[in-house]
Amino acid sequence: MNKTELIEAIAKDSGLSKADSSRALESLLTTVTKTLKKGDEVAITGFGKFSIVKRAARTGRNPQTGEAVKIKASKSPKFTAGATFKNAVSGRRSR
Repeated sequence: MNKTELIEAIAKDSGLSKADSSRALESLLTTVTKTLKKGDEVAITGFGKFSIVKRAARTGRNPQTGEAVKIKASKSPKFTAGATFKNAVSGRRSR
């Protein structure tokens, strides 16, 4: 499912127009991005948690030459699925 299909599904499921659904989705994505950029996390009960993972600087290898390459420290977004979401996808029942 791509973004356009997601917007259509939200509109159909919620009864909102496609324009309203698009604005709501854009608002969600913008808010999650801004919150993670500040260093905070976003937890949606029953769905999951968006957070930032800090990766330490390390030494890698260039696969073509085998030469050692320094890789800078970085931050990366991470999503951890909640138990309810995992169970819904796997077909297991919640306790």
